[in-house]
Amino acid sequence: MSGVAPGRILVVDDDTAICVVVSEALRRAGHMVKVGGTIADRAALLDSFQPDILVTDVKLPDGDGLDDVNRIIEAWPDMRVIILSAQNTLNTAVRATEKGAFEYLPKPFDLNELTRAVADALTSRRRAMKAQGDAGAGQDDNQISDDMPLVGRSPAMQEVYRTIARVLQNDLSILILGESGTGKELVAQAIHRLGRRRASPFVAVNMAAIPRDLIEAELFGYEKGAFTGALQRSAGRFEQADGGTLFLDEIGDMPMEAQTRLLRVLQSGEVTTVGGSTPVSVNVRIIAATHKDLPALIAENRFRQDLYYRLNVVPIDLPPLRMRRDDIPILARHFLDQAAAEGLPRKTLDVDAAQLLSLYSWPGNVRELQNVMQRMAVLIREDRISAEVVRQNIDAGLPASDTMGGGELNEQLGEWVRRKLAGASTGEGAASLHDDMLALVEPVLLRETLMAVDGNQIKAASLLGINRNTLRKKLTDYDIDPTNLRHKGYDRDD
Repeated sequence: MSGVAPGRILVVDDDTAICVVVSEALRRAGHMVKVGGTIADRAALLDSFQPDILVTDVKLPDGDGLDDVNRIIEAWPDMRVIILSAQNTLNTAVRATEKGAFEYLPKPFDLNELTRAVADALTSRRRAMKAQGDAGAGQDDNQISDDMPLVGRSPAMQEVYRTIARVLQNDLSILILGESGTGKELVAQAIHRLGRRRASPFVAVNMAAIPRDLIEAELFGYEKGAFTGALQRSAGRFEQADGGTLFLDEIGDMPMEAQTRLLRVLQSGEVTTVGGSTPVSVNVRIIAATHKDLPALIAENRFRQDLYYRLNVVPIDLPPLRMRRDDIPILARHFLDQAAAEGLPRKTLDVDAAQLLSLYSWPGNVRELQNVMQRMAVLIREDRISAEVVRQNIDAGLPASDTMGGGELNEQLGEWVRRKLAGASTGEGAASLHDDMLALVEPVLLRETLMAVDGNQIKAASLLGINRNTLRKKLTDYDIDPTNLRHKGYDRDD
């Protein structure tokens, strides 16, 4: 909060504990704070208190706290609004953005993150007032359907939702990163469908599915007679997507020569067909995606660095399903509902079955889970899917029963946790239990994995299910030098 002048903050939440914690934190930062618990309280305090910043929950006892946010902003155009919500869905994030909210924070939120958001909002407000800008520009109040293409409420997906919400009203290039099956095209579709280009075409092209010698003709179009079989002029994907969004999937598989031409198009906004000489202006938003490590491809001279910078304006890193296990039961039931809507028999999922699904590693990610749920919806005669049915369908990838409920390692870890918790009662504290456990286990995991792959960070990141940049940061945090771990591993089959 250093360097930010104090402001007048109104906090509205029906949870008294949240009001107390937030208001005390903001007061310690020097702000003047008022609190309320209902929409009626909010309306009264807006008139009497005239806050600089409104921090408000969505679900309030007397209504939806988002419904009139755009009208509040119209009435107080210099005020900034920060939305809090336990409804951690993409729909909520998008509604908050479209209503004109400055920031959206899903519950549970980090208190430091909230205080930073308040500081940023105050800075934004004061800059706008100084420049006499129009802080109260009208917002498109289109209603967003609850039929969102993305499902999940885990912290990892919350960050994805927040990024999506922030890019809807601009045309910045986006690079979606993630393993196969994590839903990269669904994210691209959501950005297009909810953004300002929604009325224009969404055109998707998979670089890995097109023969290398046809990629340029596919993207940029061709003239009659440009090559054998070109019997008439054909518009490329850029022209087809004019005014809308072009999704370039598996961009890491694009040949270098096509990358050079793509870069020229992105720089100029003009496309020249294969065999043509007259450029055609196009206006498209570019969303690219890949499961490959582009910096590694750049180091190997297989991907252009300047193209990478052009595409990677806003990165969205999709987590693998094993990193968002809390979402697995939600997704599984969603896919069963989806199957029933498509005419397949309606099935329900036992609690034990849902828990067992969460234990599986899901190497094929969300796509694999969807296929498994559809298969069970078709083949299982019973109305309820049991844990035994789940085990029959994915048994090879489930942990053995002795590792699920006990074993020497589990007992040792359990004893460590019990000692830490017992220490809390003697004044030693257990507030950092999660971080302490990570600091105990994670360095061992990183070292052993790097030794197993002879210090190769790309292979290690793949085995660990994290991206290379995350691995590098963790190695720095734990002061681990991967070069010291080469030639120290065990023999393994590649």
